[in-house]
Amino acid sequence: MKTTLVDPRTGAVRGAAPVAREEEVRSAVAAARAAAPGWGGLTPGERARRLERLAALVTEHAAAYRAREAAGTGKPDTETAGEVEQVADLFRFYAGAVRAQSAPAAGRLVEGHESWVRWEPLGVVGVVVPWNYPLMMAAWRCAPALAAGNAVVAKPAETTPDTLELLAGHAAEALGPDVLTALPGDRETGRLLVGADVDMVAFTGSAAAGADVAARAAGRRISLELGGNSPALVLPDAPDDTWTQLARACVYNAGQSCAAPARVITLDANYETTVAHLAAAARECLAGRDFGPLNSADQLARYDDIVRRSTAGRHLVADLAPGAGEEDGFWRPARILADLPDDDPAVLEEVFGPLLTVQRAADLDAAVALANGVPQALASSVWTRDLTTGLDLAGRLDAGEAWLNCHLVQTAELPHGGRGASGHGTDLSTLALHEYQRPKTVTARLVRRLV
Repeated sequence: MKTTLVDPRTGAVRGAAPVAREEEVRSAVAAARAAAPGWGGLTPGERARRLERLAALVTEHAAAYRAREAAGTGKPDTETAGEVEQVADLFRFYAGAVRAQSAPAAGRLVEGHESWVRWEPLGVVGVVVPWNYPLMMAAWRCAPALAAGNAVVAKPAETTPDTLELLAGHAAEALGPDVLTALPGDRETGRLLVGADVDMVAFTGSAAAGADVAARAAGRRISLELGGNSPALVLPDAPDDTWTQLARACVYNAGQSCAAPARVITLDANYETTVAHLAAAARECLAGRDFGPLNSADQLARYDDIVRRSTAGRHLVADLAPGAGEEDGFWRPARILADLPDDDPAVLEEVFGPLLTVQRAADLDAAVALANGVPQALASSVWTRDLTTGLDLAGRLDAGEAWLNCHLVQTAELPHGGRGASGHGTDLSTLALHEYQRPKTVTARLVRRLV
């Protein structure tokens, strides 16, 4: 069974990929189960050396990764180059982090006894990766899971199997056979993987799919990142480059980022200024020149439906600049929606496209209420020159990540994770290692030897 692959830049068929079903899923998980004891039994130092080798292979073959990522997503080279570099850095980060883990208190905690804590791998982790960052999201999940000593079976999105396949091949070379397996397929493949003999499921995708994963996981550990609808509070004293920064963050990856700014919230005093400046900044960002297309015909239809249902009074739209032969690609321009109600579909739903809404609030309390007024709670930002006010607002925002005078600034050292409808669990940082481990307390009674 095969699935048709389409180039989102042109809308043309670019090939086909296999679709795994029950037999392939069962075989992949069984092979991972057989490989897990050997991989998990290595010392942290040896696992680290092999992960360093994998990072080196990613760097060595960066051009191939960039080409595959572009084929599946349509991202421009300015985006793919940085993302491939981040992936290599992430494997290097976890190679070091696993050698420097700390444990809870140990020692003579009970009289006559010595205690300590072991961090042990779970076994086999099933990973389901989304299409918006096929390689980077795979690394966010796989790097800490592998460093922690687990074998991983990872399913890429149906439209973007390319880079994970390459990564699995390099992992077999660097880590050993079946330590990281790519399992291409569709939604049914993902359901089969979640229901298979895995010890944990790490899923990144929609809230509806996340609820299905949680039900199918049937009590096993899960880590869910389920999207966002990020507010950006823009105060009257916002820095001069606020508009440019927000527009660029909004169109990065064509806005198909869970943490991208989506809802700009201002005070009455700076509402019109914000709309005008954001519209001018958005017009400088051209689809086809500065950012890529939407990922698929389905995503295009979903985006267009939200825009159609919006009752915004103003649609401020930039131009398109597709390249030669790309006129039929899934391109959509940068767009600012203003003069819209707080319950507008473009406000309440995760748009996942190059679009910003602009809302007004009477005061800071009302602005925070608007920001926290949607089910998603993944990321947010505040824009003001007043550090005291900015830090206070960042603390009041209900989100797993809050930026001040910036947006989408992330690094391996800092944790990322959602709240509410955005899911739970931690990606990035040393904290993510514990997502894929379980602690075991060992206590020994000290028995004196009789002489």
